Amino acid sequence: MTQATKTIPKISPDKFKIVGGDSSASEVLADKSVSFWKEVWLRFSKNKLAVAGIIIIAIVALMAIFVPFLSPYKYNEILGNFNTAPNGKNWFGTDDLGRDVFTRVWYGARISLFIGLAAAFIDLVIGVAWGAVAGLVGGRVDDIMMRIADVLTAVPYLLVVIILLVVMEPGLLPLIIALSITGWVNMARIVRGEVLTIKNQEYVLAARTLGARTWHLIMRHLVPNALGAIIVTMTLTIPSAIFTESFLSYIGLGVSQPQASWGTMASEGNNAIDTAPWRLIFPALFISLTIFAFNAVGDGLRDALDPKLRK
Repeated sequence: MTQATKTIPKISPDKFKIVGGDSSASEVLADKSVSFWKEVWLRFSKNKLAVAGIIIIAIVALMAIFVPFLSPYKYNEILGNFNTAPNGKNWFGTDDLGRDVFTRVWYGARISLFIGLAAAFIDLVIGVAWGAVAGLVGGRVDDIMMRIADVLTAVPYLLVVIILLVVMEPGLLPLIIALSITGWVNMARIVRGEVLTIKNQEYVLAARTLGARTWHLIMRHLVPNALGAIIVTMTLTIPSAIFTESFLSYIGLGVSQPQASWGTMASEGNNAIDTAPWRLIFPALFISLTIFAFNAVGDGLRDALDPKLRK
């Protein structure tokens, strides 16, 4: 006599519950990790003022590049309509010589942006090299190099620039040289401070032990790790150079006629502020907007790169 086999009831999978994470969840968590620069961009993109600054800079740069395709006039072309108010043909009006202000504003943007970027680049190269060598070598070399920087900063910046421009002939190259004579000192100080903090890290000491040379340490270890402070300083140097160029052109020490610069246009428009105010309003407006945009981007980068603000 055989006993009837008992059937084991099937247990529904719904009665099981996974405790803890599984492999798929760990993969999801791994996907959420982001790189340092992506995290910086995410933080930067949340700053609406900085994003607005990027948009303004992009618009000004694109208009400066493509103005020959947008305007039928040349920046020095005399149209015969003197001091004409803004209209359908001349969007920003004309000046006392009958030249189109719209075209001259965007050609002026070329000069102002070029001088600002060129001066900032020269400050970047000299300042990074000077500050990195002084901070890494230290000792008497550091003392001598920083005392030279102190001597250069003892004389007012604008006074040095004005004296140099009076001695040299006016033009783009003398203006860039004059702006860069002492403009790199601030960059050098910031880079030196960053290098003094970084050079005692373990990876730098290990590279020194393995026989790495000074420039190898600077280019492969020190500068990349100080890149955040360098980028922010350079971003804030550009509006300072643009403002200085506009001021010098305003007082007659900038680019020479018939080249268009925002500073020269503002100087010419100031003489006709009662009869043709648009000649002063438009160049002054774009000087202010561009300087504001670069300062907003610089502040946004500083906040995004600050390790104290990162979670």
